[in-house]
Amino acid sequence: MKKHQKHAKLSKPEIGNFGRNELSLVGAPCGEIQELAAAIIEGLNIPNSTYIDADHSFGDSEEAGLRTNELTDKIKYFRFDKKKLNDFDKKILLNDQELVLVNGNHFQANKQLVLIHPKKEASLKKRLDQLTNVKGFILCDGMGAPFEWLEDLQKDKPVLRIDQKEEIVSLVKRYIETPVIKGLVLAGGKSTRMGEDKGQIDYHGLPQVDYLLKEFEKGGIEAFVSCRPEQYQGYNRITDKFESLGPFGAIASAFQSDPNAAWLVVACDLPLVNTSVFEELISKRNHHKIATAFHNLETNFPDPLITLWEPKAYMRLMEFLTLGYSCPRRVLINSDIEEVQPENPAILKNVNTPEEREEFELKA
Repeated sequence: MKKHQKHAKLSKPEIGNFGRNELSLVGAPCGEIQELAAAIIEGLNIPNSTYIDADHSFGDSEEAGLRTNELTDKIKYFRFDKKKLNDFDKKILLNDQELVLVNGNHFQANKQLVLIHPKKEASLKKRLDQLTNVKGFILCDGMGAPFEWLEDLQKDKPVLRIDQKEEIVSLVKRYIETPVIKGLVLAGGKSTRMGEDKGQIDYHGLPQVDYLLKEFEKGGIEAFVSCRPEQYQGYNRITDKFESLGPFGAIASAFQSDPNAAWLVVACDLPLVNTSVFEELISKRNHHKIATAFHNLETNFPDPLITLWEPKAYMRLMEFLTLGYSCPRRVLINSDIEEVQPENPAILKNVNTPEEREEFELKA
């Protein structure tokens, strides 16, 4: 008998206890861990980095903290201190962070750097079961090698001294993963103004959807067609899971399909877009931000219909949806994005009506 599944099976983002790229520093006094974390963050120069620690003014308890929530508005920035955070709150709060460093004396992370300190051997032994994915060992002052009982974890792992800050930064940088890019051709519209399926119009010797899929293929990018359930059967496709939300729903549906990929989205009514345009956008990619978008000179806004959306954009899109907004341009305007000028602004010209099509073909 088939097992009953109460809830829909969804693809889950690859997030640890705090974020996509998290690393605990464990095995030394908290002061030394704090100093090393600060050196790593400064060396990496990633603006959206976070260090997780306990409030030591209340002792070593993980539960120590505020008595009330506090929101401080200091003109230049906001600071929000929340009294309690459960496991889901932490992941939501840290969604936009590229790197999360964790004091492993108090909290766990899915990757670890083990500090070897002469006064912390017993403490480290107690946390042996937390060393699940060790990426390297750091020898503190007075130590010439990791403890012998860590021998099984040392195989092929780098061993550095605490004063080798540049090498430690390079090691951490190696484990900050850049999401793979997938392509998405938006072809689910009803083409009411054009009077025919815009994805089937032939500008380059084959239907526009097929042309864009081949351009993605030239760039080595796995691509999908975003469409309604009755469209493009037999294609590599993602059907709309968010009905009547237009491009916003298409982008959200792609992230529901694979929340760990960055999605390079292009509308099928942009006939001048090709592989070189994809490569131009990717070359200017800033994966620390939620998206990289071309600036559209006609609208004077970022263009959401040829944009590289990073995995962290999924949660941002859902936040706007819960507030009653389903405009991807509004998300871009009000989020931390990389906005770039296209080398040829004409590539952003879309064709939505028979008159615009005739004008385009006359100029082509």
